[in-house]
Amino acid sequence: MAKNRSIFEDVGETPKADVAAPQPGLIDKEQDRGRGAIRIWLFVLFALVVLMIAVGGLTRLTDSGLSITEWAPVTGAVPPLSAEDWASEFDRYRQIPEYQEQNRGMSLAEFKVIYWWEWGHRQLGRFIGLVWAIGFVGFLVTKRMPKGWTSRLLLLGALGGLQGAIGWWMVSSGLEEGMLDVASYRLATHLGLAFLILGLIGWYAFRLGRSQRDLFQARRARESGLFALAGGLVALAFLQILLGALVAGIDAGRNYTDWPLMAGGFLPPQPFELTPIWRNFFENDGLVQFMHRISGYVLFLAGLLIFWRAQRSPYVATRRAFAAMVALMVVQMLLGIVTVMYSAPWQLAILHQFAAVILWILILRARFLAGYPPEQSVRGAIQ
Repeated sequence: MAKNRSIFEDVGETPKADVAAPQPGLIDKEQDRGRGAIRIWLFVLFALVVLMIAVGGLTRLTDSGLSITEWAPVTGAVPPLSAEDWASEFDRYRQIPEYQEQNRGMSLAEFKVIYWWEWGHRQLGRFIGLVWAIGFVGFLVTKRMPKGWTSRLLLLGALGGLQGAIGWWMVSSGLEEGMLDVASYRLATHLGLAFLILGLIGWYAFRLGRSQRDLFQARRARESGLFALAGGLVALAFLQILLGALVAGIDAGRNYTDWPLMAGGFLPPQPFELTPIWRNFFENDGLVQFMHRISGYVLFLAGLLIFWRAQRSPYVATRRAFAAMVALMVVQMLLGIVTVMYSAPWQLAILHQFAAVILWILILRARFLAGYPPEQSVRGAIQ
């Protein structure tokens, strides 16, 4: 007997039971595969790059960067293995201006100390390249590369290779006649690229920590004004990093140890004594330190203003991210002042550089959360 039909049922309507329910996650399957494993790999690379920055800083502070006078990307991985090899390496070092005008009379044992610092620095760079290559090729071969991520991760490898070339470009400047150290602007380029690579790794890790669907939905809730302001803060922070590298390159942090003035005045004495005038912005220790100070003040004030703006965000995670950022800004500024007042001992200098790494990532994280705010409950919104 036929089942009675409701008078409200449309003719030709398909019963709900006959409609196949959509299977959640199929849309994201191709885009989200391998995200967790790649994120772990990026964390390893991140830690290695941070270590590389620290080792590079110590190499500079120990005046070890010019101890190896050749760039041999492959054969240079093998250190001197015999007395004859060490003698040959030491002879090459004794031909450069740093030895002749600064380290004349250095013993072979003393040379070995600075040699191992620079060799370790270069070896760590090679190891980072190897870790990148193994991971990148491995994800491609096993087909665990998320859609759209091949070019991004290839960019990291390309920038790493460029960093090696820039490293030699930097070192070669210190081997020229009349040079006792590497050119400060080349050092700034080298360190700036390291922070750029570090920032990209961090940004990629932030993105891979959430599904593609989640990021797409979060982008609709983007706080565009705060996101743009945070982008400006990223630019100011990067400028401050470059100026810090200039300070380090000419040991400008070891002079003018009074604060807030410089040698008793707002400006250091004779800030434009070098000719042509543009050289002062790279080589005049007083002017370079002054620029670093002023840039630090501007960055700090901008951070405070953007933090104040971020407190109007409806998202707890975003507000907390900007609060963490500005808290470390306070610590970093105080640390910078103390470093200068104590004439930049290597312990404080490295700590100041390490804090810059953390602050750089905190700024990027705050910007990411402003651009991709996470979902939260109504209770969370009123906290």
